[in-house]
Amino acid sequence: MKRRFGLALGGLVLGLGLSLFLARIWVAERLFHAAIDRTVGIDQSGALPDGLHAYVCGSGSPMPDAARAGPCIAILAGQQAFVFDSGAGSIRKLGRMGFPMEKLQGAFLTHLHSDHIDGLGELMLQAWIAGRRSAPLPVHGPEGTGAVVAGFTQAYRPDRGFRIAHHGPLIARPDGFGAVPVEITIPPGASKVPVYAKDGVQITAIRVNHSPISPAFGYRIDYRERSIVISGDTVNDTNLVAASKGTDLLFHEALNRSMVEALGAKLKERGHADTAQIMSDIRDYHATPEDAARAAKQAGAKALVLYHLVPAPPSRLIEPLFLGNAPEIYPDVKLAHDGMIVTLPAGSKDVRFGEGF
Repeated sequence: MKRRFGLALGGLVLGLGLSLFLARIWVAERLFHAAIDRTVGIDQSGALPDGLHAYVCGSGSPMPDAARAGPCIAILAGQQAFVFDSGAGSIRKLGRMGFPMEKLQGAFLTHLHSDHIDGLGELMLQAWIAGRRSAPLPVHGPEGTGAVVAGFTQAYRPDRGFRIAHHGPLIARPDGFGAVPVEITIPPGASKVPVYAKDGVQITAIRVNHSPISPAFGYRIDYRERSIVISGDTVNDTNLVAASKGTDLLFHEALNRSMVEALGAKLKERGHADTAQIMSDIRDYHATPEDAARAAKQAGAKALVLYHLVPAPPSRLIEPLFLGNAPEIYPDVKLAHDGMIVTLPAGSKDVRFGEGF
């Protein structure tokens, strides 16, 4: 009797466990299909109002950070899209954010430091396949951009052959592979130069101070009386302030010197003298959060977002330490995070902050 009861109870438990397992699979399958029905093959940008939209595809730095890709800001201006820098991991973030790669008109490099260009090959590939390009991607940047583009093009050439052979030339369009460099020169004595103008979108390159790296650029994007400025890497720079006058949104890089000094001291203490020296070196060609706040205040910027954070705060509790006295100078300063989307609707003064994932 007890044995039969035990067998029956065991069977009941086994049956219940199996039912729960199958129910979990059923729920998971429904969630999966709901997710792809909601996102796959849909232009997520189609729901956005006409205006300027900034996608933070990378808010980090060369320092390892699982939550932040390398420097990258993508802009959607009406029906035209642009990518400014392409740090490691940033292009995959763009994919997750629903960035309309088929609307991509070109890429713009602020300078040729590795952490700003090491995702360029992936951008070229995604522009080609996901963007369905039939012509190479224009890549605008300082002197030396041609060599960088040629290098990535050569590195990805075997992949080009594989994809054309596998998917066919109607999908992997042979003429759309790669990129074409457009090197920008700002004449001596000038602080800025227009570099793009089409269908109401104007992009201006701004000479900034990232010495000894030269030239280095920031960029201003104007569309339908809204504007965004991207600093690139720079100290507190008068050229950038002048070019940012009245901008709706300033993305400014920022380095907290005391936090970097603490990292350097610990590295030196533990025998990593070379890396400790790098921590010392990088302090003299980046802006502090306070520098960025002063630039925004002097320019009369309506909103300030710090990106390319060195070192990026690992939690919200540490964000006030990173910001230092910046909020006393520019009270509404914000820290960028990957996935942030900032919307500037045309015909409005609104600055709206949202999430892309």
